[in-house]
Amino acid sequence: MKTFRFVLLLFLVLSISNTAWAQNQTVKGRVIDSKLKEALMGVSILEIGTSNGTVTDLDGNFTLSVPKGAVLRISYVGYLVQEVPINGKTSLDIFLKEDTELLDEVVIVGYGAQKKATLSGSVTSVGGEKLAKTPVTNVSQGLAGRLPGVVAVSNTSEPGYDGATITVRGVNTFGKADPLVVVDGVPGRSLERIDPSTIETMSVLKDASAAIYGAQAANGVILITTKRGKAGKPRVGFTYNYGIAAPTVIPEMTNAVEYATLMNEIDKYAGNKGRYTVDDLRLYADGSDPWGHPDTDWFNETLKSWSPQTYANATIDGGTENVKYFVSVSAKGQDAFYRHSGSNYHQYDLKMNLDMKINKYVDTYVNVTGRMEDRKYPTRSAENIFRMLMRSKPNSPAYWPDGRPGPDIEFGDNPVVICTNQTGYERDKRYVLNGDFGVNIKVPYVEGLTLKATASLDKTFRFRKIWQKPWYLYSWDGTSMDENGQPLLVEGKKGFSDPRLTESMEDNLGVLLSGIASYSHTFAQDHDVNILAGVERITDKGDSFEAYRRYFLSAAIDQLFAGGQDEMNNTGTGYEEARLNYFGRVNYAYKSKYLAEFVWRYQGSYIFDRSNKFGFFPGISLGYVISEEDFFKKKLPFISFAKVRASWGQTGNDLIDPYQYLASYTFNDLMYLTNNGATMNQALKEGVAPNQNVTWETATQKNIGLDLQFLNGDLAFTIDYFHNKRSDILWKRNASVPGTSGLVLPDENLGKVQNQGVDFNIDYRRNFKDFRLGINLNGVYAKNKILFWDEAPGTPEWQKSTGKPIDSGLYYEAIGIFKDQAAVDAYPHWAGARPGDIIFKDVNGDNVIDGNDRVRNDKSRTPRFTGGLNVDLGYKDFDLSFLLQGAMGGVFYQTTESGDFANFLKSFYDNRWTEENPDADFPRTYNRSNEYFINQQNTFWLHKTDYIRLKNIELGYTVPSIWSKKIGVEHLRVYINAYNLLTISPDMKDYDPENTSGSGYNYPLNKVINFGVNLTF
Repeated sequence: MKTFRFVLLLFLVLSISNTAWAQNQTVKGRVIDSKLKEALMGVSILEIGTSNGTVTDLDGNFTLSVPKGAVLRISYVGYLVQEVPINGKTSLDIFLKEDTELLDEVVIVGYGAQKKATLSGSVTSVGGEKLAKTPVTNVSQGLAGRLPGVVAVSNTSEPGYDGATITVRGVNTFGKADPLVVVDGVPGRSLERIDPSTIETMSVLKDASAAIYGAQAANGVILITTKRGKAGKPRVGFTYNYGIAAPTVIPEMTNAVEYATLMNEIDKYAGNKGRYTVDDLRLYADGSDPWGHPDTDWFNETLKSWSPQTYANATIDGGTENVKYFVSVSAKGQDAFYRHSGSNYHQYDLKMNLDMKINKYVDTYVNVTGRMEDRKYPTRSAENIFRMLMRSKPNSPAYWPDGRPGPDIEFGDNPVVICTNQTGYERDKRYVLNGDFGVNIKVPYVEGLTLKATASLDKTFRFRKIWQKPWYLYSWDGTSMDENGQPLLVEGKKGFSDPRLTESMEDNLGVLLSGIASYSHTFAQDHDVNILAGVERITDKGDSFEAYRRYFLSAAIDQLFAGGQDEMNNTGTGYEEARLNYFGRVNYAYKSKYLAEFVWRYQGSYIFDRSNKFGFFPGISLGYVISEEDFFKKKLPFISFAKVRASWGQTGNDLIDPYQYLASYTFNDLMYLTNNGATMNQALKEGVAPNQNVTWETATQKNIGLDLQFLNGDLAFTIDYFHNKRSDILWKRNASVPGTSGLVLPDENLGKVQNQGVDFNIDYRRNFKDFRLGINLNGVYAKNKILFWDEAPGTPEWQKSTGKPIDSGLYYEAIGIFKDQAAVDAYPHWAGARPGDIIFKDVNGDNVIDGNDRVRNDKSRTPRFTGGLNVDLGYKDFDLSFLLQGAMGGVFYQTTESGDFANFLKSFYDNRWTEENPDADFPRTYNRSNEYFINQQNTFWLHKTDYIRLKNIELGYTVPSIWSKKIGVEHLRVYINAYNLLTISPDMKDYDPENTSGSGYNYPLNKVINFGVNLTF
């Protein structure tokens, strides 16, 4: 409700308007598709020279008060613009002609825009309205399946830390593979926290076209353009969403009886008597002894079945031909799945875009973005909490029957307690302010020459506070009773012995200054030339400070002043960065048939030594619109458009640690001996050895593409083959140089990686009277392999990383399970192997199973294929859309710490080997604490993460305007949508197939059902 009240207040403020409108006469009209004879909804009707305007309703009707001599400008996406004089008429029927040159659609590219028809690079885009359909609090989670070539993997839905891992055409390097994000022309801004309702369009540069961004574009470039105001009377919009989120998958663990049974099997295999008797098993089963024989479902005790999330947004835009504005305010909130949750996230956004036309030569713009992020967490991380949930034993109580919390697993970690504020809290607040100011000048007397100057400022401030205090758990020895005959619980103080406080602050400032000159001209009617050149200077600097106190007199005062002086600590640091860039682009088109583009960037970075400070990154692409040839039109008339493309380019990557060309020193606590004993003191210590030759990581990209359109543009098909070679990747010679050298080795430009594959996009759009249909199918297949890796001398070929994918693991090859002792005796095995153990392949044929039999796997966690099927349906006032998204080719190593240390998965219990079930799918029960070998990394526990899921679905209803206008609403739409509603993954039953980073202990992904309403006034 706080989120709703906040946005409602701002909404009311924005709604106040005292604009007076001339009312000389009332014009009523209807806008119709000239070909299909169908009404068009949402057509913009504007009185030229004023801000007086409206839009058509669902039936194509509009009403507008205008002077008798007014001229109306009628515009609609995909149709030709018309200007209609009124001439005293009061009723109009306007027929809009479809713009058959659909490829005149403009696509955002680096430092500008180009017509899609003349685009020779590989660029894909999606509209903001598509992204807004996904009910998530982080826009990055809505990208999967919507953009060909873009791979978005969501590893967690933890509030405030739910960003997806995004790569363009897969992984190309050992280090950071994040694409460069450019928002409204400013590189380096964040994608994740942008309010999706403010996004106009998102484009992705996938090939040599990214070279114009140089050293930060090797992993691709994501370009985001935010919405701007349109001329017309003020339009006020309001959106409110309320969602219910639940985990997609929660692992099913064994109950107390099953756990006790498995532990007895472990004792049996070790030659010992089972620790649990028949009576123990009976008491666990019937629940008659909750004190001595509890049966705890730890996930149920710790997590609630669902958590709420909310989103509210208010916008206002409008203006005249000279001044246009767009303003958006929003608030979102998300709670965690924990019961008595100590975790939630809130975000508040303000976006203002203002465009001003000074005269016919000069126009300016101002963009302002403000955001506050407020995160609250318990002192234990989500990974730690979920690890403890997997380790918690079902025959240990979460709470005792009297309500007091039970004992810990270790280090005071009882999941039902550490997920709350009983242990303290972590508070993380971030404030972001972005401002842009730009001037565009059309140079008089030189037609086509434009100058642009831009200044941008990015200010961020972060305050983080971690308050850690002791908490209390209760244990029982199983026999002691109090005077009332009740179990005597012993209180235990857990965590720190006294409260501790850490506060930190970060203050960062980024400044961008750029100047761009562009020239466009058509020579002799057939030769189109566009030239762009610019210079850009980017600086970033920041400071941070941290203070630590303990020995507080009371846990009730969580402020620094209340802490003691002993062991207090204060520290701080700062940084400065700078980049200087020169860039340009030349486009040439002959008769819009033969296309060529050259882009370049000469970039200087603070990262490198003077001799390597600047790098030159070129890119070239060619295109041939073969459908413009007469022979093509005659022989293949059913193909309305055909274009072949090819590109080559080099981009760089400087996402590495700076100043590696300098000898580094670090402050360390070092011990020295005196007559009074050992003393600790801070001293400078030599760090990594310098490498003055360190230079840019370079990506050489090749691309061949084909664009086709059929059925007069209703059906479009695009396919691209890409080949990327990354060289000079920074890596250490830790393998070939022995550790006995004592050297702290520097990074060197050693690594080489190849990545190649195909991405495609198929799009079909058609209206049939009252029925609307849109289908999009897209996907990308990408496979990388390491061309050079620093291998240790003598490494067998089957264990080398060279020739294998990045992050591929080293595993014993599991080829089955020993069914009986005869099978054990018949095949090489390790000492102590018994029936029910996993059979490892004797790879080198020496009849011994040891580390030399491990094999480098041919797959990694990164899926090789990802894709999506988007379907949009509409019938009169109803609309239905859904997205099926999937991935193939990734793997996840799934094991648990089961045994004395942790619980077992129910799937293991149901399918394990026993003497009675020798043909089981899983091996025998084993204990992590004393049977380590069976838990060595092997392919048995390597699971395919292939999946297909209903990523998004939305059903909406638009209330007819004849009804909505009765309550003063121009447009009213209600809808219900869902996210991750259904998942099919044949080999991943206990975990979500995307939630596979780390050891599988991540905060789970969520599925959301959301209810929303959208109003326009």
